[in-house]
Amino acid sequence: MVDIDDAALYKRSLQKDKIAFEALYDRYEKLLYSFAYKMTRDESLAEEVVQDIFLKLWNEAEKYDESKGKFSSWLLTMARFKAIDLIRKNKRHEHFELLEKDDARQPAASAAEEVEWQEERSSILAAVKQLKKDQQKIIDLFYFKGLSQQNISNQCEIPLGTVKGRIRLALKHLRDHMSAEGRDLQ
Repeated sequence: MVDIDDAALYKRSLQKDKIAFEALYDRYEKLLYSFAYKMTRDESLAEEVVQDIFLKLWNEAEKYDESKGKFSSWLLTMARFKAIDLIRKNKRHEHFELLEKDDARQPAASAAEEVEWQEERSSILAAVKQLKKDQQKIIDLFYFKGLSQQNISNQCEIPLGTVKGRIRLALKHLRDHMSAEGRDLQ
């Protein structure tokens, strides 16, 4: 199933194809766990995020729409929201660190994964540093500190529409930068 794209695997999973579902799990479990762990800094919460996402996929509680973006981006968005929900639920309002402060990250399973992660991390940091300072701040608050757009608006004392616009523009610049490097922004 290595050569089958995510959307096809997802459609087969909706038909309760266990092999397709397992293939999706194998492709995304480590990425989702790593992402959730970065946000929560807690192994059990990260595991809960992954479990919740795959339960929702299997039970068709969430629907993927190919026209709205990549499957991996959709999964990461679900992981982000679930991680934020769990943090709030558990009253763990710790501040999250930007990628530069990555020392608390779960160790990679292999040397190859560690090298791949370091390359990806460097590319993301380089792309973020290319953004204007106001966009860097918004990306940090939204993606790395887990603030809602409304909270960012209140904290920065700028209109909600401006926050939304800066996030959209920053993401466009990040995608463009990563594409120019031949990398794909997840």
